[in-house]
Amino acid sequence: MTNPIRRTAATVAAAAIAVTALTALPAAADPEHAGRDRLDWSACRGQSDSRQECADLAVPLDYNDPDGQQITVAVSRIATAKPGMRHGVLLIIPGGPGDNGLDRPSSVVKRLPQSVLDRFDLVGFDPRGVGRSTPVNCGLDHSDLAMVKLRPWPAADGSIDGNLATGRRFAEACARNGGPVLRSISTANEARDIDSIRRALGERRLSAWGTSYGTYAGAVYATVFAQHTDRIVLDSNDDPDPSRVGRGWLAAFGQGAEDRFPDFAEWASAPGNPDRVADTPEQVRPLFLDLAARLDREPLPWPGANPAELDGNGLRETMLESLYADAKFPDLARLMLAAQGRRPLPAPVTAPDEVLQNHIAASAGTLCNDVNWPTDPAAYAKDVAADRAARPLTAGMPVNVMPCAFWPFAPAEPPVRVTGRGPANVLLAQNLRDPATPYRGALKLRAAFGDRARMVTVDSGGHDVYLANGNACGDAAVTDFLVTGRRPAEDVFCPAS
Repeated sequence: MTNPIRRTAATVAAAAIAVTALTALPAAADPEHAGRDRLDWSACRGQSDSRQECADLAVPLDYNDPDGQQITVAVSRIATAKPGMRHGVLLIIPGGPGDNGLDRPSSVVKRLPQSVLDRFDLVGFDPRGVGRSTPVNCGLDHSDLAMVKLRPWPAADGSIDGNLATGRRFAEACARNGGPVLRSISTANEARDIDSIRRALGERRLSAWGTSYGTYAGAVYATVFAQHTDRIVLDSNDDPDPSRVGRGWLAAFGQGAEDRFPDFAEWASAPGNPDRVADTPEQVRPLFLDLAARLDREPLPWPGANPAELDGNGLRETMLESLYADAKFPDLARLMLAAQGRRPLPAPVTAPDEVLQNHIAASAGTLCNDVNWPTDPAAYAKDVAADRAARPLTAGMPVNVMPCAFWPFAPAEPPVRVTGRGPANVLLAQNLRDPATPYRGALKLRAAFGDRARMVTVDSGGHDVYLANGNACGDAAVTDFLVTGRRPAEDVFCPAS
């Protein structure tokens, strides 16, 4: 991890009043006697489940000016088929930041237990700036949409000169093309938008299921609008440190990869595995590092990829993505076999440029608008050199410079400090070996909530817990909380299944 941000006394004081300032902003009156449904629902375009309906909700661009310019947040729902058993709304908060969420009800309805489906309307949304909400776009060049640039992988020799140039170019494009919606994107405003959704649904209280970045957005909502929360499930949890926020999440990839890689090594050396890369788990890590170094020196042509070659950073990026789920392990193994000349390179899989443009702009808006990032290139270079030595799997990327170092807009407000003030209605679910949101960061969120929360820890690897890895103990604990509202009496540890 990089050194903590040095905070002035004024910054500390500002952070201390952040929750009060947020809560005090003008908002629509709470609907004590309003009808439950004030959204104009209709069929969703391109829907994957005919039960899912969609609606557009107007929210203020600036909550300090609630009657000023309005933007759109797209909302969806699948209503419970058993209204007589209905408890309320379960809002699904997407990750990213910058991920779409409008079609999440259609996705999770296939996996959720009937006991949960009977009790909740499933509600999804595209966060401001994303998808079918009022969208943002920085107008980046195609070459800058490559994941090896979007994550700041240093050059083969450890130089960060290319990352500095990319960061400046990215920030300048966002300043030029992003407009006022980009400047309005932040986790605090996502929390306000969530409460606008609650009011539009006519609900006094809201249950929520947030994953990955959605755990931080959900934690901020549960802090600022605690009185309107019901049953809050936070799955694969971000460290809420308000001095770092997104910068800390990037740094966490270094620890996360180290925690998770042994699971891949075990799988990739198993007898009978058609994608086996080594005879023993101990051989897999040095083989990966050797192949990455070889590709640094001699990249392989990879037509159709962006860029159109497989270099060491391309292999490292595939490694990071493959650690998210056991089902993705073959992606890394097959690329390692191809790098050895034992398989052809697989066909590259990339999202359309227009999808990437929107996701990247919304993600950068959140990461850069939430908190100030350090600006000293020499400090980044020093941190990268140290991290490359300590964690060679990720080669210094997690502590490298991002466009936020050159962001032209100052944060509109300090980040929210998550606290234990509020009802005891939060359940965290966490894998022990999560590559993106490591266990030790989840412990920080657990500590921040104090007795408001309980945590279910699962002896498993990968990103996502509930209904994602087949652990009956972990799934049952979350389901019981959603159905009954009862948290475990104490934190729960679930052995590997």
